[in-house]
Amino acid sequence: MSQAQPIFYNSVNDIPTVYWQQLGCLSNTYYTPEFLRAYEVANDDIVFRYIVIVNDKKEAVAFAATQVVTISIKTITKNIKISNLLKKVINKLFCNNSPKIMFCGNVFLSGEYGTFIKDGENFNRLFHELVAALKIVMKETKKLHAVFIKDFKETSLPLTDQLKDYEYSSMKVEPNMIITLKPEWKSFDDYKDALKSKYRVKANRADSKSEHLIAKELSYQEIDTYKSELQALYENTIANANFNAQVLDLDTYIVLKKTHGDRFIVKGYFLEDKLVGFLSAMVNQENLDAHFIGLDYDLNKDYSIYPRILNDYVRLGILHQSKRINLGRTASEIKSTLGAKPQDLTCYIRHKRPFVNSLMKPFIKNIKIKDFKEHAPFKK
Repeated sequence: MSQAQPIFYNSVNDIPTVYWQQLGCLSNTYYTPEFLRAYEVANDDIVFRYIVIVNDKKEAVAFAATQVVTISIKTITKNIKISNLLKKVINKLFCNNSPKIMFCGNVFLSGEYGTFIKDGENFNRLFHELVAALKIVMKETKKLHAVFIKDFKETSLPLTDQLKDYEYSSMKVEPNMIITLKPEWKSFDDYKDALKSKYRVKANRADSKSEHLIAKELSYQEIDTYKSELQALYENTIANANFNAQVLDLDTYIVLKKTHGDRFIVKGYFLEDKLVGFLSAMVNQENLDAHFIGLDYDLNKDYSIYPRILNDYVRLGILHQSKRINLGRTASEIKSTLGAKPQDLTCYIRHKRPFVNSLMKPFIKNIKIKDFKEHAPFKK
């Protein structure tokens, strides 16, 4: 059996270019150094660590990205179904404050973007090599409370459930909401024609109520110009969200727009020259992935800013000839009215201290995500 060895990096800039080429991961935007670097350079309060597994020929065969953040435990328990007593116990286990957590994956993205194993390699063996390397990073990270490995689809669970052998506990998290676009939908009108009457009326109402808004895709210079307004709208929105681990510095978006051009989209919504909302999205392979949004909730009812944003995600997906639109987590019910279906996701968590981890396990088993009403908006 060939020997594998982990190499650890504190910056994506330190990873040799040849390793990215050997991994064969560059077709996925989220595994490119340019994408990872944007988050690293713009978010000083996050500690980034990267792992590259090389074989006996010194060729890169696997990769993992980690981010160490400080997060309120109340934020973690806010959107899960457990009793108040259990919440108090979990808060106590995490010192009733803001624990330091290492995320394997991108804390600002929803999906399987924490680990990558090269095609054709022994996935099972290299997965265990990555877990062993994560254990090293965990030991080296001072004052760390827990490790959180995110977000795995059901097809990955036969592999990732082996994390339970390393004392990790699995937990369901809010699903990604995915719209599958049909090839015959060449315009938003084509999409609306596929909707049942009441959902088509709903989509039309959103456009009608928002007709006074001026929508404009922003260049990186304009993102820079409106950065403070964008940041305020974004933070206003995440304050209303069920869960948010970390506040993104939107300088990240300036870098992403510079490096990814038309594939990274930031669209602003203006009312009488005032920025009142925005959406962001990445065109990645066959997907259009929604990233963060922001809006003025005081104006949302009168001008349907959020429903218009959702309509425009559909428009963008059709425009870019994407096969799927990933609308991300949160607001699952309203997203299902556009035809989005839930994609279940599983995360794994363990406390750094074995004793506390053993106390925590039974409580994690009782965690349930909140239910939502799923709509069926398309004609049969």
